[in-house]
Amino acid sequence: MEDLKNVASYICNRYSDEFGTRIDEMKLHKLLYFAQRESLIQNKEPLFKEVFYGWKFGPVLKEIRGLYREDAFYDSIPEDVEQRIRPVMDKIFSEYAIKDSWNLSTLTHGELAWKNSRIGVSDYDNSDNPMSVEDIKKDAARIRERRELLKKFGFAKR
Repeated sequence: MEDLKNVASYICNRYSDEFGTRIDEMKLHKLLYFAQRESLIQNKEPLFKEVFYGWKFGPVLKEIRGLYREDAFYDSIPEDVEQRIRPVMDKIFSEYAIKDSWNLSTLTHGELAWKNSRIGVSDYDNSDNPMSVEDIKKDAARIRERRELLKKFGFAKR
């Protein structure tokens, strides 16, 4: 598993390079969630060990909140880490980085992992309920199956 700060730094740096601006915190949390799910699709294992929480606007990593506020991300990450995470990140950037934060929030609200973490929580409140890795694996399996069907019927992106 990768160090979360390396993964978040990669996203921040690549986002800045590709879009010419600093990524907002909400989008960073969502891209990290989709990267975690994508790692489960591609590699069948989590990208990092930290736990997401089901906040009202979608998955949040508490460790990232302070790092973001203090702008404490790395300017670069080790080349071997970058090579390991690049296939996951290429998919995340091609599918999700172009979407605005609110659209990403809406997408995460369709995830079983987020929905299950919100059981018994008001729509207006954040929550300290963790999102289960097992539920994220179920979301990953759903996406993997959808991609296989699209590929089978000739609708997969090339």
